Amino acid sequence: MTLLQIMPEDAPETVRVRTHDLDVIREELLRIGVRFARWHAARRVPDDADDSAIMNAYRSHIAHVSAEGGYQVVDITRMTPTSIDPDSPQQRHPARETFLKERFHDDDLVRFVVAGAGCFYLRVAGQVHAMLCTAGDLLSVPSRTVHWFDAGARPSYTAIRFFQEDNGCAARFLPDSIAARFPTLDDLLATS
Repeated sequence: MTLLQIMPEDAPETVRVRTHDLDVIREELLRIGVRFARWHAARRVPDDADDSAIMNAYRSHIAHVSAEGGYQVVDITRMTPTSIDPDSPQQRHPARETFLKERFHDDDLVRFVVAGAGCFYLRVAGQVHAMLCTAGDLLSVPSRTVHWFDAGARPSYTAIRFFQEDNGCAARFLPDSIAARFPTLDDLLATS
């Protein structure tokens, strides 16, 4: 279930907006220059689909977004709980620590969620927009937008990524990150 929650950057306990309404989400994100859309595959994509099957299922969408944004590199990223010890559920996924730090990129952040869920936190104009994306959601965030990401304690996330250059995902981390003060993906799901 797609969700947008907006909070002041200095008061994460204050929820200004919390909605599952796709039209409201689209409108709120457009106010900060972020594009949100929903895609449907030409045919059903099995949960265990390999990268090639995913790329083929969304070929026309990928071609459209690539042409529109000048994206030269398209790939698939996955986060799964396989590297977590089931006897230590409090253990975090190795990549989670990095993704939970505030950063920005010189390239746009364009992601289409194929399976699972992930939350993109966008810090813009004194507010944090926690955008919980699920399968079918396309999020397009302008370059240099401060953000962080969480796929949860037991991640299940597969997405198509778009880049203008090979090193487009090179991150510049902020020294005084506010990310730890905000609800995680798991927290947002628990209150849905």
